[in-house]
Amino acid sequence: MTDSISGGNGIDPEDRKIITLARSARARNGVAEGAAVRDETGRTYVAGTVTLDSLSLSALQTAVAMAVASGAQSLEAAAVVTEAAEPAALDRAAVRDLGGPATPVLLAGPDGELKITVTAG
Repeated sequence: MTDSISGGNGIDPEDRKIITLARSARARNGVAEGAAVRDETGRTYVAGTVTLDSLSLSALQTAVAMAVASGAQSLEAAAVVTEAAEPAALDRAAVRDLGGPATPVLLAGPDGELKITVTAG
């Protein structure tokens, strides 16, 4: 990945909010990942990993799907709380589909600390 990488210092309050929401979804539902996205109007959509016999979606894919189903036209930012070292390619693709390639994707650890920020691109 050649995207910009930043640490947790100086994070925008609105970005901190979606990380906090993602972290709470992960903890509340006892799932591997929690995610939140913010649309062009500032509305947020929060989700956890979905694992059914007939359907498997990452938390970020689920949050993007919720935004689309609710009428969002674009995304300002996305956040995922996970043990992973970087956002999955399919997660970035889902964010890119709705928000465009420059949409920031924030990845935080289970403790809520921002590990990296990359673009969906």
